[in-house]
Amino acid sequence: MAQFPNSPSFTGFNTPSRIEADIADLAHEGTIPTELNGAFFRVQPDPQFPPRLGDDIAFNGDGMITRFHIHDGQVDFCQRWAKTDKWKLENAAGKGLFGAYRNPLTDDEAVKGEIRGTANTNAFVFGGKLWALKEDSPGLVMDPATMETHGYEKFGGKMIGQTFTAHPKVDPKTGNMVAIGYAAGGLCTDDVTYMEVSPEGELIREVWFKAPYYCMMHDFGITEDYLVLHIVPSIGSWERLEQGLPHFGFDTTMPVYLGIIPRRDGVTQDDIRWFKRGNCFASHVLNAWQEGTKVHFVTCEAKNNMFPFFPDVHGAPFNGMEAMSYPTDWVVDMASNGEDFAAIVKLSDTMGEFPRIDDRFTGKKTRHGWFLEMDVRRPVELRGGSAGGLLMNCLFHKDFETGAEQHWWCGPVSSLQEPCFVPRSKDAPEGDGWILQVCNRLEEHRSDLLIFDALDIAKGPVATVQIPIRLRFGLHGNWADAADIGLAA
Repeated sequence: MAQFPNSPSFTGFNTPSRIEADIADLAHEGTIPTELNGAFFRVQPDPQFPPRLGDDIAFNGDGMITRFHIHDGQVDFCQRWAKTDKWKLENAAGKGLFGAYRNPLTDDEAVKGEIRGTANTNAFVFGGKLWALKEDSPGLVMDPATMETHGYEKFGGKMIGQTFTAHPKVDPKTGNMVAIGYAAGGLCTDDVTYMEVSPEGELIREVWFKAPYYCMMHDFGITEDYLVLHIVPSIGSWERLEQGLPHFGFDTTMPVYLGIIPRRDGVTQDDIRWFKRGNCFASHVLNAWQEGTKVHFVTCEAKNNMFPFFPDVHGAPFNGMEAMSYPTDWVVDMASNGEDFAAIVKLSDTMGEFPRIDDRFTGKKTRHGWFLEMDVRRPVELRGGSAGGLLMNCLFHKDFETGAEQHWWCGPVSSLQEPCFVPRSKDAPEGDGWILQVCNRLEEHRSDLLIFDALDIAKGPVATVQIPIRLRFGLHGNWADAADIGLAA
């Protein structure tokens, strides 16, 4: 009999769901825009079995992919496991075999050497395939129409690195998918790969280089000429794993780097510029672009660690207020001779994370950004359902050209998951479209899909789609037009 821990990661709204389902024509209020014809994919960590070691962090759950097929003013729901090697081995055994998050020393002997990936961090569509991604393994490929799992993608053996990012980017000019892999040469190594994949699915480049130190490299940016990679000291080591400590811990004494890696063949370590600044925390990236010799990199910067489950390596307690992040522009000048940043500019006094843009403008200067806002001034009656336990209670839109901001509050008994922008048409102006996001109804233990006019979020959702089951906190998701993934209306 499955008995999950009585801990925050496994109780309340975060109680494991483990539901595969198909539900046609979900009930809704308002009007679902008829121009929407495609699917919104998102993923949640959802443990198939109780943790092998008795407790676990939420980020170690198995990947469960949700698809909202939107067509003809209606929404059809489909949810399936991302059937990784880990999922298959544990499913056959009827119990958990893999231990702590990214610590193979805690695994059952029967699965030593197996790929431990959970495919629980991003659901990304590229080249007609659905990529279920977790950055500690190759990308898992699924069929976006049938939701069947095909397996890990190694590009016919051309991919040598062991890992593939959870946050790939698509270059709007070339159509290539750009990716990195950290710990590419093995767990806790400082080896990183930069990869590009053609729209036809061919790995056309895998460049190896060394990072200043091993750490979590969860996201990155691209410009027309560069891959832009931030190195922030959420650090790990084999020593930590041997001691049974969490894989990552935050070190407030270490510097932060921004790497500018040329996007071309034949790049060597000497071709990479590493700029250096003082300590901070930053994970997700809004966008990056070039202006003359300067490179802009917009991220959500916090003074201190945002992940309480990856604690301070010096034993300092988690500081919730210092964990609040703000949109910040990191600027470096490629014409400079030194390693100092040219500027660090805070772009808003609104606390926000999970930043999104109109992805058609990736790598170019963008006007619009959408975020999950953490507004501690709003009343809160129930908490839960957010990544890392943070209060995600508002959708926030920033117009970086005018400085104008809009906010929409979900109420005192709800929380929000990551927004996703959908353009009104392939050639619509930047920002003209919709925002899709899941809302956690904490009081009712169920979820809604909200649809907003992207440039008028303050008026609230134009449609609220009622999901009769509870979607656990999700991480990342993306939209795909029906024609690109073989979905008929």
